[in-house]
Amino acid sequence: MNVQLNPISDTRKNLLITLDKGEVEAEHQAVVAEFIKLARLPGFRPGRAPAAMVIKRFAKEIAEEFKQKVVSKAYRSGLEEQKLDVLNIVKVEPGTIEPGISAAVTLTVDVRPDFKLPEYIGLPTVIASTEASDEEVAKFIEGLRSERAEFKVAERAAQKGDYVKLAYEGTIEGKPVVELVPDKQIYGKVPQTWEEVEGEQEGVIPGLGRQLAGLKTGEKKTVEISFPAEFVAAPALAGRQAGYAIEVQEIRERVLPPLDEAFFKSQQVDGLDGLQATVRNNLKLQKGHQNRAEQRRQVTEALANAVDFTVPESLVESETQSVLRQFLEENMRRGVPQEQFEKDKKELFENARKAAAKRVKLQLILAKIAEAEKIQVAEKDIDSFIYREAMRSNQKPDKLARDLGKNREALRSVQQSIIFDKSVDFIVSKATVSDKQPPAQNKESP
Repeated sequence: MNVQLNPISDTRKNLLITLDKGEVEAEHQAVVAEFIKLARLPGFRPGRAPAAMVIKRFAKEIAEEFKQKVVSKAYRSGLEEQKLDVLNIVKVEPGTIEPGISAAVTLTVDVRPDFKLPEYIGLPTVIASTEASDEEVAKFIEGLRSERAEFKVAERAAQKGDYVKLAYEGTIEGKPVVELVPDKQIYGKVPQTWEEVEGEQEGVIPGLGRQLAGLKTGEKKTVEISFPAEFVAAPALAGRQAGYAIEVQEIRERVLPPLDEAFFKSQQVDGLDGLQATVRNNLKLQKGHQNRAEQRRQVTEALANAVDFTVPESLVESETQSVLRQFLEENMRRGVPQEQFEKDKKELFENARKAAAKRVKLQLILAKIAEAEKIQVAEKDIDSFIYREAMRSNQKPDKLARDLGKNREALRSVQQSIIFDKSVDFIVSKATVSDKQPPAQNKESP
């Protein structure tokens, strides 16, 4: 056997493995012998059928198995001789594989890049205080009350926080909006809908809620609306000015429930002090989770920036498709139309590829750290993953476990993901921590 290595790049190699005719013949005879052993032909006991008859009867199957055996032998021998750490097989060119003649198999593979690990013990991280201020506690309690608020008819002009029932019809340069977006009636003409006055969240028509304060029931008004340049929900309206004729039909004010015994009971506390203590503790836990997530971001960002190497192309291509699928699924849930994806296809692909290259680079660094620190996947890690996934997808854990057991590729992906997570947790546990200082207050000079 002869193995010739031809580097294509730092991470892509071409292997030409030549097996002499004796090695090829040996593989063929081994395959035929296995078929003779298992073949069941009329008039012969298993293992007793003549070789020529078996070869004729199972010619196609023997040829496929023989070809696979030769390619597998070439692959194993090539890797063993060249000591390659292969991450992905990019291409296999088997050439002519027939009994009694030599065979030349060409393999293109992506290998693990060789790089020196950056320092990952004691990475600096900055976190914010987990203590909740009185203002934060009060705002959270206000939110709890808002969830139980009643909306009562108000016989006055609309104010911030009110909900206004109204009808509207839009035009652009004298042409009805409904004709510009006939498949999206909600942007053109609506006989009745509700809009929050100066709410934090934008309504369907951007900026409409900010123009309702001061209007009374029965009042009519035409308001000017400027659609954003990147209005993906209705691209035909993007960047355009529209006039919307509105008629206020009803105004309802938000009436918060009082902080009384009934409200405290609904929150499972005895009184205001108990509610404040519970909220303060919940906010502390929430800020702790945010700090942990921020530390993970900081250390992974530091690792990715600390070392530079070529990432395997095939892994980047695969990860790019994963990033694109995730992006498309998220935006389809938000109602972004398919035509917008087509319009931005080139930019989307370029951004996805950049994100994928960064992910692959970080994964390779984390894998090397896991190897150095002997971080492994335990059975309890798999159990925890199955439980979390079952809760997220509303499936039974035992079904998920069975499905995972049947799919080796999916199980390998889960194990790899767990390794990455545990590696990041390890790095965070070894990081240095400093507190984020609040902004300095401006003081007048004496």
